[in-house]
Parts: sequence; C-alpha cells; structure tokens
Amino acid sequence: MAINRAQRVGVTTAQQLGGLVKSARDIMRKDKGLNGDLDRLPMLTWVMFLKFLDDMEQIREQKAVLAGKKFRPAIEPPYRWRDWAAREDGITGDELIAFINNDEARRPDGTKGPGLFAYLRGLQSDNGGDRRDVIATVFRGTINRMINGYLLRDVINKVGGIHFTSSEEIHTLGHLYESMLKEMRDAAGDSGEFYTPRPVVQFMVKVTDPKLGETVMDPACGTGGFLVETYLHLAAQCKTVEHHRILQTASIIGGEAKSLPYLLCQMNLLLHGLESPRIDPLNSLRHPLNEIGDKDRVDVILTNPPFGGEEERGILGNFPEDKQASETTLLFLQLIMRKLKRPGRGSDKGGRAGVVVPNGTLFGDGVCARIKEELLTSFNLHTVIRLPNGVFAPYTGIPTNLLFFDRSGPTKDIWYYEHPLPEGRKNYSKTNPIQFDDFADCIIWWKKRKENKRAWKVSAKTVIEGGYNLDIKNPNALTDLEHLPPEQLVTSILQKEARIIELVKEIEGLLRTKS
Repeated sequence: MAINRAQRVGVTTAQQLGGLVKSARDIMRKDKGLNGDLDRLPMLTWVMFLKFLDDMEQIREQKAVLAGKKFRPAIEPPYRWRDWAAREDGITGDELIAFINNDEARRPDGTKGPGLFAYLRGLQSDNGGDRRDVIATVFRGTINRMINGYLLRDVINKVGGIHFTSSEEIHTLGHLYESMLKEMRDAAGDSGEFYTPRPVVQFMVKVTDPKLGETVMDPACGTGGFLVETYLHLAAQCKTVEHHRILQTASIIGGEAKSLPYLLCQMNLLLHGLESPRIDPLNSLRHPLNEIGDKDRVDVILTNPPFGGEEERGILGNFPEDKQASETTLLFLQLIMRKLKRPGRGSDKGGRAGVVVPNGTLFGDGVCARIKEELLTSFNLHTVIRLPNGVFAPYTGIPTNLLFFDRSGPTKDIWYYEHPLPEGRKNYSKTNPIQFDDFADCIIWWKKRKENKRAWKVSAKTVIEGGYNLDIKNPNALTDLEHLPPEQLVTSILQKEARIIELVKEIEGLLRTKS
C-alpha cells in the first residue's frame, strides 16, 4: 500500500495544522479566565513554546548520543513536556492547574516540588547565555490565565498533535503563527504600537541588505518582525556549516521590555529557525549613552521605536542634558546613532540604519533639532522615504517616514522619495493594507537614483539653514491641473482666469471706496 510523504514522516498538512490551532482556540473560548485574542494567543504561545522546546531537546539529545557526548537538558524531569503533557489521559482538572500555577505542587511523578512555572522561572545557566536563561526570562513574564483544567488539558492535547521535529511543519506553523500575530495586532487597538506592517519591514530589510557576518539589531523589537525578516534574508546567504553557525550565534540581537511581545518574539524567532534568540528583556534605553563603546556597537539597526511614549526621569538621565526628550522616539534615535559601528573599528564604512519615525521628528525644533543637527553633521542621512496616510491604519493615523542613514561621514545631500498610493486609492486601510509589491518602483529607483515626480534631492546645507527642518515637500509633485485631459485643462484655466479678473475688480472697488 502506498504511503504519502506526510504520513511517512508524521508531518501534519497545512490544512490539518490550521485545524489543530483553530480547535485549540475554540476550546479556549469556553474558558472564563480568557478574554479575547489578547489572552488566547499568549496562552497558546506558551503551550506551543514548551512542546517546541521538548521536541528540539529530543533532537539535540539524539545528536549528542551519536556523537558520544554528554547531554544536559535545559528542562529536567518531571517538567519536560513528555513527562506531564504528552499523554492524552494525563494530569488534568484542578490537579493540572495547581501543577502549573502553584509555587509548591504535587508533580506528575507523585512527588512534591515546585510547580511548573515556578521551576521554569528559576532556571539558570552555568555561565550565562544558553537556553535555560531564555526559558526563565520568558516565564517570568508569563501567566496561565486558563482556570478550567479540563479545557486546558484539551488544548494541550491539540498542541501535542504538532510535530516540531519536522522542518516542513515548522515552516507551515511559522506562516500560521504570523497570521495569528496579525489577528492579535488587529485585536490590540491602541496597545498594538509595537507592530510594523510586514511589507514595510520587507522593504527596509531589502534596501538595507544585511550581509552574513554582520550583526543586526532591533532595540525595540516587539514581536520580532524585523529580526525574523533579517534572519530569513541572512539564511538565504548561507552556503556552509560555518555560515549557519555564524547565523545562529553572531547575527541577530533584539531588545523588548514588554513581557507579552517578548514571549511572542521568542516563539516567532524559534519557529523560523533561530535556535537560541538573543533578546534583551529589559529597557534598551537603560544604559547611559556615553558608556556605550565600540564593543557594544553593531553593523545594522532596523527598527520602529515606539511613538509618543514617555520615559521616567531615571531613563532621561542617561542622555546629554541638552538632548533629554519626553518623546520616546527621540531617545531611541539617539541610542541608534550611538550603537552604530564607527568607520575603521570593525567596519570599513561604519554601521547603517533604517528607522521608522513620525512626521513630528522631521519638523520638530528644540531638542529634536539638536538631535537632527548631530544626525546631519556626524552621520550620512542619505534617504527619507515619505509614506502616505493609512500605512499604520487603524492603529495610528500619524503620517510616518523611513529614515536611512550610516556612519560613512557627514550628510551632503538627502534624497527624498514620496511613496505613492496605488492608482485610484485615496489611502491605505485595515481592509486594503500596503503590499510589498507597492514598493517595486521605489526599489528600482533606490539602485539608480534620478529626480522624478516622486523623488527629489536636497542639500544638507539647505536643511541646516532652515533650522534642521527635514519636512520638505515634494517640489516635483504634479498639480491637480496637470492630471486633467486637455479639454478639461483649458476649461479649468479659463475658469481660474475669470475668477482672477473678478477678484481684481473687487479689490479695485475696495480701493476706490477707501479713497
């Protein structure tokens, strides 16, 4: 009897996998402790996280045995998935809830000891930097919100049907997980500020073009969109075992202070193939700027720092007195500038960055202008991409821009590119979001720059003389008249001339009256 490939290796098809996840979410809807997708997705994530870890641990153990090496698991019995979750008729009900939640509990092997989360939060590596530290950090910010242990057992059994030992299945689940992250963003409303539309992320990674061997950072990484896209971009460059080692150990760095996106980021990166993500769970702004030296600098920074947030006084003290701003974006912009490698110190031309900023950053004065002065005099701000309204809709209506700069020297000229809306569209929206293909013309222009109706060049001298105002309008934009067919154009011109004559007569009448 013929057996198809999916049956032979135990792979769940995309349709089956989607069904498993949907079933688990449907079960969670019955639990009174969960309130919407903002609760359900993190719940599903930590359950999948533990199943994923156990599957990976078993693979690592098999490799160690074959190599004749001693293997120490990140999670010891009886806390491994296989010890308490794998059996469908295993621990359930109040006993399951107590085992997960309580500091002290009866464990599945009948002994007493720390509960599951208490154990996981206490994990610690021997010398720092391995998977046990990642697990401990993840679960310090994670709470089990399900209160019905029988429903939780049903969810665990559904997740048990996912085989993380198959690369095909992980790839499929990665896409499914991305769709769930998008749903969570949709449910988050105003709290979804840490998400960037994937087409924008793809464009920024594409034109910045990180190379294998470079270190790429996102100091406000949210759920890991920039880091995942960078990982995929670098993975495509891997040709040897050494390349893969570099990718896994020396390429991707992130920072995310909020516990929920931190957990989601870890899972997102693990699902896409990064075996031990290096994500700092603390505020990236916590270090004094003048203490960040060459050893702390990176080759590439890609990020969308939070808009409109405010930091506590202790954080502001980490920045120069004349550049302490309440606006979080301006603090992150200074951090990014400081964290880029300098030329000749591990990088020929210095580091480079792509940063999403609100319109206010372009025209802001005071502290903002002083930061832009440093940006123009010490960095090469070579490109500003002006995005149209609605790119971040409905989460924010603030117009946004993409700044691209590097440390190759002071700015001489700044290229602007006004990203157009698709033909016939008045804006982007939640139902009609921006697509990566919409950037096709900009990508072509990026490689061979010329002025056109969307692109123009401004000297740094002009910007400096204008008080460091980067909010420069498109001088080549077509007027409404230039879009009209010839017949309508003639009619419109005649109408405007007639109106001008009327206004001149009115002014003459007023002057005669006054005299």
